[in-house]
Amino acid sequence: MTEQKVRWGILGLGGIAAKFAADLPLVPGAELAAVGSRNQETAVAFAERFGFARAHGSYADLAADPDIDVVYIATPHAFHAEAALLCIEAGKSVLVEKPITLDLPSAAQLVAAARDKGVFLMEAMWMRLNPAIRKIAELVEGGAIGWVSAIHADFGVQGPFDAEHRLRNPKLGGGALLDLGVYPINFAHLIMGAPVSVQAWAHLTPERVDETTGMLFGWEPGAVGALTCSINGESRNNATITGTDGRIELPAGFFVPRSFVLHRPDRAPETFDFDFPGSGYQFEAAEVQRCLRAGELESPLIPHATTLEIMALLDTIREEIGVGYASPAR
Repeated sequence: MTEQKVRWGILGLGGIAAKFAADLPLVPGAELAAVGSRNQETAVAFAERFGFARAHGSYADLAADPDIDVVYIATPHAFHAEAALLCIEAGKSVLVEKPITLDLPSAAQLVAAARDKGVFLMEAMWMRLNPAIRKIAELVEGGAIGWVSAIHADFGVQGPFDAEHRLRNPKLGGGALLDLGVYPINFAHLIMGAPVSVQAWAHLTPERVDETTGMLFGWEPGAVGALTCSINGESRNNATITGTDGRIELPAGFFVPRSFVLHRPDRAPETFDFDFPGSGYQFEAAEVQRCLRAGELESPLIPHATTLEIMALLDTIREEIGVGYASPAR
């Protein structure tokens, strides 16, 4: 591929798929080719709403569509692996909503399958591709705040949720960690890499998924990260990176920021603004298209190694807090 259209398919047509579909036309060269659902009427309604050319009443039919280059997997967490493997085996490149799977072994299976088939695979951790986040990483790397000593980040949504809700359903990968905790974890990992020490504690629901989780990360030679996530109350949802020569503060909604403030001693605070249309999903789609046109099988911004490191962290935390997942409901 060079500059020709990139033909997109979407598999799984819930709320996150709608947000992605709404932003996709903002990406130059993106063609809204087809959608797939387990229900034909749902697929037709979604396709008509967002302007996709074709609607398939099964995931298999979408995967088999010869006029699709890449499929965005937007099912609930527990079905990511199965749906992604279906598309990979059909020779389709895939962008898989976060978290890529429920655990490290299944994530590694996806990476191996994509490499074996020679198709592109990326986890849709949209935060890492946000222009403000990329600028923050550039500033930290360039020494703007000196040596990083601490990272604080939290993500909590207002509960309580009913026992039947997906956020409390262990068969759907429920709990705060996979849905919300992945953002503070990815944020800290982006700045400091994989920690050398991980400690976690959580309060669990009666279904044995985490309702509120606290995590303490440690990095050599002495940086710490204090991260929280919750499905039982709306927190400040902000983040701070503290260094020896200053700090960077992100406002509420740190996972999709349009601004941040750089504080340094003896200087006025410096605000960085990033005005963009849509919700911010267009940046991950644009990176996928760049990679496909360049013939790359993984993105240097969200490489397979990063995805697997994050999944290993999630597995470690789940083991510490005593959360496991049942076989997905069908």
